[in-house]
Amino acid sequence: MKKYLALLLALCMVFALCACGQSEAPAEEAPAEEAPAAEDAGTDAAATEGWAPDGPVTMIVSYAAGNGTDVTARILAQYAEKYVGQTIVIENVDGGSGSIGWSQLAAAEPDGMTIGFMNLPNFNSSIVNELGTYTTDDFTAICNHVTETSLVIVRADDERFPDIDSLVAYAKENKTVASTNGAQASNHIGAQAFANSADFVYTDLPMGNTADELTSLLGGEADWCVAKAADIAGRTDVRVLASFSTERLPDMPDVPTLGEKGYYDQWLGSSRCVVAPAGVSDEVVAFYEAAFKATMEDPDYLAAASEVATDYKDAATTAALIEEQQAFTEGLSEGFWYE
Repeated sequence: MKKYLALLLALCMVFALCACGQSEAPAEEAPAEEAPAAEDAGTDAAATEGWAPDGPVTMIVSYAAGNGTDVTARILAQYAEKYVGQTIVIENVDGGSGSIGWSQLAAAEPDGMTIGFMNLPNFNSSIVNELGTYTTDDFTAICNHVTETSLVIVRADDERFPDIDSLVAYAKENKTVASTNGAQASNHIGAQAFANSADFVYTDLPMGNTADELTSLLGGEADWCVAKAADIAGRTDVRVLASFSTERLPDMPDVPTLGEKGYYDQWLGSSRCVVAPAGVSDEVVAFYEAAFKATMEDPDYLAAASEVATDYKDAATTAALIEEQQAFTEGLSEGFWYE
């Protein structure tokens, strides 16, 4: 009997030990099962720690839809959503040669949820001409997106101007009309620089934005104008006569520079920068700086933006560029413009 009880007690102890071992096994295996889920949690967002937008981001473009800036901004926004982690909504605020949009951007909450495009030197000219009450201090630079060289263009079917010299010769005998994107805006600066160097006087027809400027040219209201490559990308209704570059542009090897023809011999063009209202935190700037840098290095973006002169510059370099263009634009007020 004692032997039987001893055997029974031993069996109970074995079963108890087995039960304990089985109940502990899932606790030991749980971390291994959860590990893949932790790996899947990774995203393409620019930062997984620190500040990040918590909803749709508004990107103000100070020109109408379909304008060159609008087109390039939409390409950037589409591919940047992968790194920003939120939808980027383009808000077109047209009018006042860009000043209405920049006024709205300057007045926005500096919480990182509203950013926008700043066009140089149009933005700087709007300050010189007092179109808005803002200054460069009312904005914080994030990065540069595009740098474009200015071009002298005419209608493709205008037989009067087969080349830049024929335009100059005609302009010296006849007072031509040049449509521009606004009084003393980037394309007006280009037209003036060209006319000054070629020693002729023309009539300026300010249209407020480049899209309307091109419409004016194509409608016959203007004889010629100055625009940038992105503004005429894919168009066959205009012809480029010359570029404001020191060397021929790689994608336009047959187009002479103004300098080689004896006219304006310096680079002239514009930059399109991403900025935020002044007062945003350094964390906000760092987040977007990283997000847009990653976007502009993304193969899918580069394929979609093959006709865009993508030129990433970091926040510090972009801030310096804004101030440099401000000094340049203010310097044009003496001896550059004619009545």
